[in-house]
Amino acid sequence: MCNTVAMNPGIDHTLRGGWTLEGGKLPAHALRWLRTRTGLSEHPTPVAPDSVLVVPEPELGEAARADLVAVVGEEHVLLDRTARLGRAGGLSYVDLLRHRGCGQLAVPDAVVLPADPDEVLAVLKACAEHNVGVVPFGGGTSVVGGVSALRGDKPAVIALDLVRLNRLVSVDPVSRLAVLQAGVRAPEAERLLAAHGFTLGHFPQSFERATIGGFAATRSAGQASSGYGRFEDMVEGLRLATPVGELKLGVAPATAAGPGLKDLVVGSEGAFGVISEVTLRVRRAPTHRRYEGVFLDGWDRGHEAVRDLAQQRVLADVTRLSDAEETEISLALTGGLKSQALTGYLRARRVTDPCLLILGWEANSAAELAARRAATLRVLRAHKPVRLGKVLGEAWRHGRYNGPRQRDALLDAGVCVETLETATHWSQLSTLRSAVRGALLRSLPGAVVMCHVSHAYETGASLYFTVLVPRATEDPIGQWQTAKSAACRAIAPLGTISHHHAVGTDHAPYLPGEVGELGVRVIESVKRELDPTGVLNPGKLLPVPPKG
Repeated sequence: MCNTVAMNPGIDHTLRGGWTLEGGKLPAHALRWLRTRTGLSEHPTPVAPDSVLVVPEPELGEAARADLVAVVGEEHVLLDRTARLGRAGGLSYVDLLRHRGCGQLAVPDAVVLPADPDEVLAVLKACAEHNVGVVPFGGGTSVVGGVSALRGDKPAVIALDLVRLNRLVSVDPVSRLAVLQAGVRAPEAERLLAAHGFTLGHFPQSFERATIGGFAATRSAGQASSGYGRFEDMVEGLRLATPVGELKLGVAPATAAGPGLKDLVVGSEGAFGVISEVTLRVRRAPTHRRYEGVFLDGWDRGHEAVRDLAQQRVLADVTRLSDAEETEISLALTGGLKSQALTGYLRARRVTDPCLLILGWEANSAAELAARRAATLRVLRAHKPVRLGKVLGEAWRHGRYNGPRQRDALLDAGVCVETLETATHWSQLSTLRSAVRGALLRSLPGAVVMCHVSHAYETGASLYFTVLVPRATEDPIGQWQTAKSAACRAIAPLGTISHHHAVGTDHAPYLPGEVGELGVRVIESVKRELDPTGVLNPGKLLPVPPKG
């Protein structure tokens, strides 16, 4: 059993629309639905102070601390309990449970805050000299164990917080390039770029907290990636600090000068080095937007429609298809368009298994928006959509970042709530969805398992699952880990173990199955070259530490 603790400080826990928080709690209609649908107890989990958490004394040696202080200054080497606890893990369900007193929390021995790329490089060299592990820390939004303060075989580990690397270094409006330091958070990046008339167009659900460096290190995919591209598509160059020196990559828009080292660094999750600056392709900030909701009858017709849009190259910037269960639950909990009346309206139009498709276009003129929207809807027409205009689309847009905050209220109510994602080719998509749903439902009897297509490509698409089930009282961490392992085993023969959440610790055991043993040895060889003492993000990405 475990208690819960207060929410992490510094996070805005207010919500707009949908499951709106009322004084930090779920509204009554949402709780009633959860109790009816999942058998959730009417007794919420009690809240306990964070003083119940065990935070060991720091084990950073005095010589290592002195060298780090010489690099960043006394005030930027933090040993206090609060600073260290605030960088202890990410935002997965298991991380949140551990912050609520369940299981053991991995707490860094110190938090180090460098001011610029040169200081990042110097910190890594000092840590290598003293054999101190280094966990790069940006927004702390990893949901796969990517920022857990694991030591591996090191006597101590620091969290290298990049919050002070918060500058827009330069903008090249002719080439449409911007250089941003790795610690810039996404909302601030958008604000800085907007002053020059540009946008990245990268809006994942972690947008409010995640950083530029984190996006690059994990191959992030935003909700509008059908229009703007995934984050790796935006990366034109970067600086990578390693214990043995600095890599500076990206001198031209395209090159045939050997294998793409830039692509090797993007997605390396801090295991090869610390990304300190990123050169990004930017776009003109849109002046016109339209988001709307469309209903299709059934999962098969829905994903066939999205495939048609992708293969005819008329996807909207946001193209998101919810399966029937996610659609039903979303409408029931939000009261979307008076959900009972909407159900009757759809049935009258022969939609008996409604799947909601959110479409969003962003453009720089009314004519451009109209032309793109018309092209999308022209192809969609063959799939017999029921269009409901802007109401549902705008509701989704305004609540697009609510998910991470809703989890706090669900956890308070005693709900196990977590997500996972994958991707595969179109011919395997429904097989993969069925396999993952089945694995989760067998592991978590009575659970609600929702799914949506979050990103679409000409050859395939990603599937994003959300799970709700009453939290086990005896072993809540084991409850989810058993289910997640079952889902991963279902995914492995059919798709990728991660489309955009990355590898971290959760998915590392499945990496050999995806890239092969030879592929793992290639990754190990790169790590040995860039990180010969193995101080960088111990325990992440690779299934086992590389042999010496």
